[in-house]
Amino acid sequence: MKYIVKAKIEVEGSVDKPDIIGAIFGQTEGLFGSEFDLRELQEKGRIGRIYVEIKNVGNKTVGEVIIPSNLDKNETALLAAMIETVDRVGPYSAKIHVTELIDLRLEKIRRIVERAKEFMSRWSREKTPDLKEILNEISSVTKIASITTYGPERLPAGPEVTTSDTIIVVEGRADVINLLRAGYKNAIAIEGAQGRVPESLIKLAQKKTVIAFVDGDRAGDMILKTLIESMKVDYVAKAPPGREVEELSIKEIEKALKNMIPLSEYLKQLEKKREAKPVEAAPLAQPRIQQEERLLEQAINIQTQAVSPSETIKVETQPIESVSQTVSEKIETEKISGETEVKETERPAEISAEVERSIERIQIPSTVVEDIKSLTGTLTCIIYDQGWNVLSKISVRDLYEFLEKNSGDTNIYAIVLDGIVTQRLVESARRRGVKILIGYRIGSQVSTTNEEIMIYTFDEVLKKFSSQ
Repeated sequence: MKYIVKAKIEVEGSVDKPDIIGAIFGQTEGLFGSEFDLRELQEKGRIGRIYVEIKNVGNKTVGEVIIPSNLDKNETALLAAMIETVDRVGPYSAKIHVTELIDLRLEKIRRIVERAKEFMSRWSREKTPDLKEILNEISSVTKIASITTYGPERLPAGPEVTTSDTIIVVEGRADVINLLRAGYKNAIAIEGAQGRVPESLIKLAQKKTVIAFVDGDRAGDMILKTLIESMKVDYVAKAPPGREVEELSIKEIEKALKNMIPLSEYLKQLEKKREAKPVEAAPLAQPRIQQEERLLEQAINIQTQAVSPSETIKVETQPIESVSQTVSEKIETEKISGETEVKETERPAEISAEVERSIERIQIPSTVVEDIKSLTGTLTCIIYDQGWNVLSKISVRDLYEFLEKNSGDTNIYAIVLDGIVTQRLVESARRRGVKILIGYRIGSQVSTTNEEIMIYTFDEVLKKFSSQ
């Protein structure tokens, strides 16, 4: 319906609703021909049902008449004027007066506008997130999981090392953190084991598929030998030559783990190298080569005795977007087990007298000591000038490239990094004139008695300067 006709009615006597409706139909019939007869209009749907609401007041009947209309505006006005001509209801005189013509379309528009205002009011009360909040919400999907510890030795580990069917054994805490950044939550480090593979890790490995993921240098080879001699290892993955696990990008980590090989194949490769004709070595190097050959032969013999029949192992994986990623691939492997005592290869935790004397020669501000404390676990490094002012703050994995690109920068005095001080880094720093290197740990091939660069660990510096 388009319109509503409202009218008041007053009858000089007591009547009922049908009496009033009958009077309206009867007294308007034929006034404007059959085309405008109320019954005809009602049958055609041009007008709706006539509503009457009445009450008795003394000897009178008063009330309201409502007629819905689907006629146009002119015809509705004619209808309103026509019902006002009704002057009798039954034997009583009556009077009808139209009080209101309502345009339902305007009323609908009014309600739409009011509702739209409510929507706008609600939006204005709600805070619209800015770009920073939106980006933070998106980036939260890839937030790094928190590092945990495992066993009485408190080995650095990912949160899923106990629940996953597969574990990735790495060297240090920084390696675990980097794997967490890549989405791998099932890594565990042997760091802090004082040169031996912890008993808790050996027991854990018996129930898991074990991937040994080591650096692509000589130190990584030595750690891999230690693992093979001491515990069950199923697969071997290595970082690219000369690279460390802690400095690899996500793509490099994925590639290294994808290219992992069964331990049996790795041992065959070692056997071929051992059987190959050795290169003529200098007399001084011969004892070291013989010692390495003995260690290699021992590792191969131990693992050969422990090899069991081949079986297919399925390692579950999830995409990196879900951030709970483990290694996945169906491959044939041989389960390996074996436990022997290994020789200590790590640098002693205690500060030697020689290191203490070298620390006495420098003064490190308290602000730098606080920087060292805050860097732990971030895989970040801070570069200082001679006044210990911060020149730059970058990722550890970008440090070597930074030093090579800034070969002409002679303002670099000290570097503090949450990572391993490697011989490669020492050589690059020496070429740039760096005087002090402070790392979370020092690589086994690095000499701390270097006259050109003073090299310390976080523990050494914190032990010396935190108490002052």
